[in-house]
Amino acid sequence: MATFKEIEEARRLLGLGETAKLKEIKRAFRTLAHRYHPDKNTIENVDEAEIMKRLNWAYKILMDYCNEYKYSFGQEDVARVYPDEDDYNKWRENWPF
Repeated sequence: MATFKEIEEARRLLGLGETAKLKEIKRAFRTLAHRYHPDKNTIENVDEAEIMKRLNWAYKILMDYCNEYKYSFGQEDVARVYPDEDDYNKWRENWPF
């Protein structure tokens, strides 16, 4: 299990903000991995192997954190994620079925 400090370092290494979707984490990793991969890198005086090792570490830390994250399905939490859900529920409650 990673510490907050490790997660924070991994987040910054991948250039992510305080919040990020899983899709954004994967996109950031792929973009940086493509840029610094030894076969694709055109930047001189860069230790690609060390950068790739750190990028892989950061990606693993964040993926492990996301895979172990417990999601809340409480009404308040769902309403915060989907604010338009109240309108949908009002419409659905008036449905004739």
